Amino acid sequence: MRPYWKGYLKLALVSCPIALHAACSTAERIAFRQINKATGNRLRQQLIDEETREPVDPERKGRGYEVAKGQYLIVEDEELEAIEIASTHVIEIDSFVPRPQIDQRFFDTPYYVAPNEPVGQEAFAVIREAMRCKTMVALGRLVLSKRERVIALEPYGKGLLGTTLRYPYEVRDAQDYFADLPELALAPDMLALAAQILGSKVADFDPKAFRDRYEEALLAHLKAKQAGTVQERKPTFPTPRRVINLMEALRRSVSEDKKQTPPRRGAAVALARKPA
Repeated sequence: MRPYWKGYLKLALVSCPIALHAACSTAERIAFRQINKATGNRLRQQLIDEETREPVDPERKGRGYEVAKGQYLIVEDEELEAIEIASTHVIEIDSFVPRPQIDQRFFDTPYYVAPNEPVGQEAFAVIREAMRCKTMVALGRLVLSKRERVIALEPYGKGLLGTTLRYPYEVRDAQDYFADLPELALAPDMLALAAQILGSKVADFDPKAFRDRYEEALLAHLKAKQAGTVQERKPTFPTPRRVINLMEALRRSVSEDKKQTPPRRGAAVALARKPA
């Protein structure tokens, strides 16, 4: 698989060649194309000059930095490629921090990190195992898509898992959304019932049990439409009723939960896949 980034991992005077591979993919999702409903032909997007309204050929497309309203400083690809800093080709570990200290809102995109050449495997293993012993996360920097990103590195099996981190200005302040929520004095009986409901739903984390139910329903609809057997669908999921008596709703929830058979832990459900 083609690496997303290639360079070096550096800890003090120890370095090794590495490659980053995307740890996630959306290739299996159902995708739609834009079409002309009158002809059934696929549509293609076209670049239009904002002032002249004339079409522009793709080879004439460039980048511009807006220095004033409607005034742009043209920047060529060669200029961007010529701008290099240390993290363009090297991830230098700056510090080690306890993972629980990293606010989960800062985690962005995960990557698998592996040695890129046999000559660097020993140095890679030394850095990986030293990190594993300390149970710490390494913080370094690298340039991805013409932006320097902070990346958190931690041992993951025989390799490392690198997760880019968001900058503070990219994370919204939670107080903007929670500041107006009142401090409520909750009745102990209500909390006890809620805890009972939560306890009845405790299970082991098993990502194999995740189901994209919308994707499954969409796939079934597309197959039925292709076969000409689509039936009229009526809404089957009523809007939840507004709770008038919270204590009564909690009691009924506990009662209903006792009637149901608890789900088998770790039960894997096959994910729907689009046909190749």
